[in-house]
Amino acid sequence: MTRLTPEDLEAARDRLVPDVVADGLSVLFCGINPGLMTAATGHHFARPGNRFWPVLHRSGFTPRLMKPAEQGELPGLGLGITNVVARATARADELSAEEFRAGGRLLARKVIRLRPRWLAVVGVTAYRAAFEDRRARIGPQERTIGSSRVWVLPNPSGLNAHWTVATMAEEYGRLRSAAERP
Repeated sequence: MTRLTPEDLEAARDRLVPDVVADGLSVLFCGINPGLMTAATGHHFARPGNRFWPVLHRSGFTPRLMKPAEQGELPGLGLGITNVVARATARADELSAEEFRAGGRLLARKVIRLRPRWLAVVGVTAYRAAFEDRRARIGPQERTIGSSRVWVLPNPSGLNAHWTVATMAEEYGRLRSAAERP
């Protein structure tokens, strides 16, 4: 990958990154919003240090460690990626409460249209803000969206020091096991 300059990253601010989706996925992973590295490259979870791809592999969702540029292979594995808020920012705290609520409404419509078996929101704080559910915890939720079940996963950002790759892989693995059950 070509080395991106700070100017390249700043030019990616507010860009939209296309979802990686298909109808009837097993799991639709939902990030908070694209970071500037994701927006600059067009690849979800592209920032070095983000642990999404290693955790996806260690939890058994992918047969090998994939690179962000290989995200197009996910639908063939029954997986997809979207975001609560589409707008790219340097940090999630640049998003307003209204952007999260509006993103939650748009996400719900997308889930009803795409019908994944599970919606997996990566980040409990984002889930709480998008769906105004202050009591939400990591794990399966009582809420359903259409016929889709909802699971809240730990945020794989390198800034989330509360979770290691190993402990995140365990939680993601719990979802994988649930998604494999009929």
